[in-house]
Amino acid sequence: MSSIIRYLIILSNLVMQPILGQEGKPPNVILIVTDDQGVGDLGCHGNPWLKTPFIDQFYSNAVRLTDFHVSPMCTPTRSSIMTGQYPIHNGTWATYKGRDMLPPNTRTMADIFQSNGYQTAMFGKWHLGDNYPSRPTDLGFQFAVHHKAGGVGELSDYWGNNYFDDTYFVNNEPQKFKGYCTDVWFGQTLEYIRSHQEDPFFVYLATNAPHSPYIIADEYAEPYRDLEEKGEIVNANFYGMIANIDENMGKLEAFLKEEGLYENTIVIYMSDNGSAAGISNDGTIGYNMGFRGKKGQPTEGGHRAPFFIRWPDRGIMGGRDVSNPSQHVDLVPTLAGLCDLNILDDKLLDGRDISPLLLGREEQIGDETLFIHQNQDWRVPRLDSGTCIINGKWRLVDGKSLFDISQDRHQVQDLSGDFPEIKARLLAENAVFYEQASQKKTFKEMPVNIIGHSDHKEITLTIQHAIGESSGIWKSEQVAQGIKNFNNKHAIQVASEGLYRISCYRWPKECPGTIWGTPDQNPKDQFSYLAIKPEKVKISIANQMMEKEIDASMIAVDFDVYLEQGKTFLVNEFVEGAESYGVYYTYISKLE
Repeated sequence: MSSIIRYLIILSNLVMQPILGQEGKPPNVILIVTDDQGVGDLGCHGNPWLKTPFIDQFYSNAVRLTDFHVSPMCTPTRSSIMTGQYPIHNGTWATYKGRDMLPPNTRTMADIFQSNGYQTAMFGKWHLGDNYPSRPTDLGFQFAVHHKAGGVGELSDYWGNNYFDDTYFVNNEPQKFKGYCTDVWFGQTLEYIRSHQEDPFFVYLATNAPHSPYIIADEYAEPYRDLEEKGEIVNANFYGMIANIDENMGKLEAFLKEEGLYENTIVIYMSDNGSAAGISNDGTIGYNMGFRGKKGQPTEGGHRAPFFIRWPDRGIMGGRDVSNPSQHVDLVPTLAGLCDLNILDDKLLDGRDISPLLLGREEQIGDETLFIHQNQDWRVPRLDSGTCIINGKWRLVDGKSLFDISQDRHQVQDLSGDFPEIKARLLAENAVFYEQASQKKTFKEMPVNIIGHSDHKEITLTIQHAIGESSGIWKSEQVAQGIKNFNNKHAIQVASEGLYRISCYRWPKECPGTIWGTPDQNPKDQFSYLAIKPEKVKISIANQMMEKEIDASMIAVDFDVYLEQGKTFLVNEFVEGAESYGVYYTYISKLE
């Protein structure tokens, strides 16, 4: 055998070896996802006002994906991160109305890490389901400290939470914490890592900040008050929340060095959608790197996000930029490539492994069309409206307007007339993609809350997640004020046949009050309570319809219903005169 052939065989074997750290150990992974922090909400991205020195330092030492895309809203991005599938494929494309939870039997990034010998933990915002089988601990995380729903203090979260000294859920059990929410998430992360270093760990650290409400200690927001008053920035508290995240990034970096984990830990910093309060609605106040659009919009500012990754042991560092378009669905296959994870069935993934770009083995990989379909409703996303189809420098928005993002960041000049062949090709690709998506079960069927399962004895349904035609409510203050909403339907799966109790409440169990009255407790004195006076409660489930009168002494109205195994819808509503509206809180358990 010639020396050249022998050299090529050795080189091939080296390339195919698992990517391990210098000590031969699999890398640890910390995935940090902030909430509503846009691409322009960082000092390292040129923001002239916001000071983020620790994130800037991380940026300077990381590999940066400069054309990275997420979905324009929180839940769909998180569902894609966890599954490696587009929201239109995994069925989780909205932030409420029943389309904000992952369906049963979903395989997540955490499942993959755990099945490959990793310890798995998450801290912060989940927003992919509050009931079995969609909670973090149902989907691969061995340990979880999180709030419920889409934000701290929302009506599905623990009543009275307001970012400071709150009650969060530790493996689904409520526990009181001291301190500011972001400090808690980072602090719990450090505490977990400190005691879990025997085997490699995967930590998903997802802050609820800087999502609204914009609550932060004055010391962080004060440097930006004058800028807000002068009309140069939109919201000083929003910037203050990011400054607090930056401070915690500094603590995390110092901790990794102190614990000897810095070199062989993959750290990723990214956000979940475009900016919420870093740029005004008309784009005239604030900073957005010149991009048009913000959270919830299909233009570039709605879905282009920061993405920085560092792994010193394998040379993923040094302040290098990667300009290939990439997206949230790439995380699962890319981390599998970096960590040598067995995925089992990669045919279920929409993303691709871009680890060769990160490792510097390749400078470019072929253009691939990326798909964004946004619809904030229980209804399926539309073929064209609310979409952005991405290929290289091209952006086709809403199926109508074609932009060259390399020359027109603000997407002002529609080039569809100049490049009809490009537009036609992207429309055709989207039509094929959409047709294939429409054939999937998750496209047609609603995700379900499972009742009667031993892993979750009593589930909680709230009006925040109810399906219906109203725009929806999500704030605890709206419940406190008795704001009425007509959404009243929940998708249910009965795990085992038997007798179930369905209890309809005006107030959450942790802050009880009569249906006609108000609670005795007012946590942190933050609510102004108003009473409502429905005369009865009606429910409909599995071809059974029932109603009961309400009296002044009732905290809840209970219905005992015999249910067979299978899927159904629960409709529950308060009736007040000629008006019917959704029940705020419903608890369901199986009677033994």
